[in-house]
Amino acid sequence: MSSHQSPFQHPEDKVQPNSRQQQVVQILKQIIEPTVKNDIVSLGMVRNLRIVNDYVYLRFYIGSHQHQLQAEIESALSSLAWCKKTYIQLCTIPGIKTTLAVSSGKGGVGKSTTTVNIAAALRLQGAKVGLLDADVYGPNVPQMLGLGQADIQVIHTPAGDKFLPLEAQGIKVMSVGLLAEADRPLAWRGPVLHKIITQFLQDVEWGELDYLLIDLPPGTGDAQITIIQESPICGVILVTTPQQVAIADVRRNIHMFRQGGVPVLGIIENMSYLICGDCGSRTPIFGSGGGEQLAAELQAPLLGQIPIDARICQGGDIGSPIVMSDRTSPASQVFTQIAAALNTTFAWYSFG
Repeated sequence: MSSHQSPFQHPEDKVQPNSRQQQVVQILKQIIEPTVKNDIVSLGMVRNLRIVNDYVYLRFYIGSHQHQLQAEIESALSSLAWCKKTYIQLCTIPGIKTTLAVSSGKGGVGKSTTTVNIAAALRLQGAKVGLLDADVYGPNVPQMLGLGQADIQVIHTPAGDKFLPLEAQGIKVMSVGLLAEADRPLAWRGPVLHKIITQFLQDVEWGELDYLLIDLPPGTGDAQITIIQESPICGVILVTTPQQVAIADVRRNIHMFRQGGVPVLGIIENMSYLICGDCGSRTPIFGSGGGEQLAAELQAPLLGQIPIDARICQGGDIGSPIVMSDRTSPASQVFTQIAAALNTTFAWYSFG
C-alpha cells in the first residue's frame, strides 16, 4: 500500500473513474426539462463532464428560463456518497430562451435564405426573434433583411460594453457583414475568427428573445466548433437539397454536432421541386428523396420540403423575405409550417 492511501477506505472509494462518470450520467438522465419533456443529457444541455477525485465538473447550457435546473442537478448529485461537491459552469445568453443553429454541409443550398424566412415566420407568429449571422465568410443576412452598411452602436451595461443589434422586419440582427467594409474579402485566421464569434455570442445586448437563430457557415470548421462549444444551442436544423452530394456533406455535419452533444431537431429539404405555373405539377429538378433518406437515417423529422420559387431569390436580393411579401405562396406555407413545428416543440411562451 502506498503512503498516500488510507487503510480505512469505504467501498465507494474503490469505484473507478469511468464507473463514477457513468453514475453521474445516469443520475443526470433522470432530470427532465419540463417543457421539451426530455432529459438534460439527451438534450445536449450537459457538456464537458469531468470527474476529478471526488468532485464533479460540468458545463450546463441553458436558456434564460431554465436556471432552476441547476439546483436540481446539485441536489441529485449530492446523493452520491463519494461526491464532495459539484461545480457547474452555467453557459447562457442573457434574456434568450431558445438558441437554435441552422447549418448545412455545403454552401449553395439556401441555408441563409432558409434561416431568414424561418425567423420571419416565427416573428409573424408572435415570437420575439433575433438572428445572429455567424457565416463569417459569406454574411448575406443583412442584405436579405434589407440592411445595408450601418454603424453598430456600443452601449454600456452592468455587464460591460455591448453591441446593440439592428432591427429589420421586426427581427433583431447582428452580423459581421454590418461591420466589415463592403466588397472587402473576409479572410479570417483561426484565433481572430474565434474572438469574433465569441464576441458575437457574449457581447451583444439582445434584450428579451424567444428565439435566437444562429446562421452557421457551411462545413465543419473552426467557426462551427467554436459556436458549439461556446453557445447554449439546444438544437440544430440541417438544410440540404435532394442531391446525394449535398446529403453526403450533411452527414459530416451530423457527426460534428453529435460529438458536441447538440441534438438535431430536423431536416429541411430546400429546392425540392419546381411547381408548374400552368398545371401545378411538381418536377424534382435536383432529384428526390434525399431529405427523406437523411431524416430516416437520423430518426429526425423532415420539417419541410421547400419548392423552387424565383420569388424566394428575389426577396433575398431586395431584402423582403417571401414569408412576409407573399404569405399565400407554397414556399411561405412551408416556412410557416416549420415555424409552427418549432413553436410546438418549444411551447413555453405566451407570445406578445
